[in-house]
Amino acid sequence: MKNLHDVLKGKGYKKIPFKVSKTQHLLIKATINGIKGNFILDTGASNSCIGFENVAYFNVSSKASKTTASGAGAVGMETHLSESNTLKLSRWETSDFTLVIFDMSHVNEALRQYKAKPVHGIIGADILLSGKAIIDYYNHYLYLIHKKTR
Repeated sequence: MKNLHDVLKGKGYKKIPFKVSKTQHLLIKATINGIKGNFILDTGASNSCIGFENVAYFNVSSKASKTTASGAGAVGMETHLSESNTLKLSRWETSDFTLVIFDMSHVNEALRQYKAKPVHGIIGADILLSGKAIIDYYNHYLYLIHKKTR
């Protein structure tokens, strides 16, 4: 009998490990433009994002956006966009990745209050949907597949 990993590997999925923090957040390592960072894997976040303070760290260019962000108790926050970035999660990679940039200080302050490490950003539903994500909560793996080009 095949296990989940064998079935998904046969369909072209890549296995990406994550950890569960003491705050019950899913923590995942990601590389943006060749720079490694720590992220929350968040199925409820519509877009992947980083904080304004990490723009230089990840070597991204940004432009102001008319869209405002909300979440985790904050509403109407200013955002910027950064287009044409590369994102790598373990062996899964995409080279046309758009990031939302906004003030993540409230997120990291909440993590610090629980003595958890701050994060550089959030991997959201944009990546989960495009990669046809399957989350194996029990074994702590995210599975993503590349879109087939026609």
